[in-house]
Amino acid sequence: MKRVAIFGNAGGGKSTLARELAAITGLRLAVVDELEYREGGLRVPREEYLRAHAALLAEEEWIIDGFGGITAAWERFDAADTLIHVDLPLAVHFAWVTKRLVMGLFVAPQGWPKGSPVISSSISSYRVLWPCHTRLTPRYRSYVSEAAQGKRVFHLRSRRDVKAFLESVRKEYARARQEGARSPGARDATHAERR
Repeated sequence: MKRVAIFGNAGGGKSTLARELAAITGLRLAVVDELEYREGGLRVPREEYLRAHAALLAEEEWIIDGFGGITAAWERFDAADTLIHVDLPLAVHFAWVTKRLVMGLFVAPQGWPKGSPVISSSISSYRVLWPCHTRLTPRYRSYVSEAAQGKRVFHLRSRRDVKAFLESVRKEYARARQEGARSPGARDATHAERR
């Protein structure tokens, strides 16, 4: 797991999942909204965003959370070695957009550019919920099922799936650290650090 694309409908907890996964793996977290928007919620010129996105995809390790347009999203999915599709029931996405709106009136949502307008951004999220659910989500599902042969694919359909996924990654990384600590090279490095 070196290049991870996290995607799905608005309000699915993707940003929280991305932050937790970055904390576990140590991979760099990039948020598409921070590439697409400046402080105050102003959109960057499209070409500037696409250049920044292409530069990000050229890096060897990343976790990318967000959409940023169909073309950029599919480029990201192709470049990723791990796909995580957060595909919760539509009512959950709707409820979490509402929760983010209410909480955002008091504390800025994490991963949003500083000074982003919470109300208008939330209204935009509400507007994309149904079109994404009816048009884009089926395409995501199809892509995930076809990509399963060449990539690590996680199709998370409930809160329980999200928790189980994070727990499995924690165990995987803990096991890898233990195995690394048992190798002679790792022991030498640990001994050198203690000196």
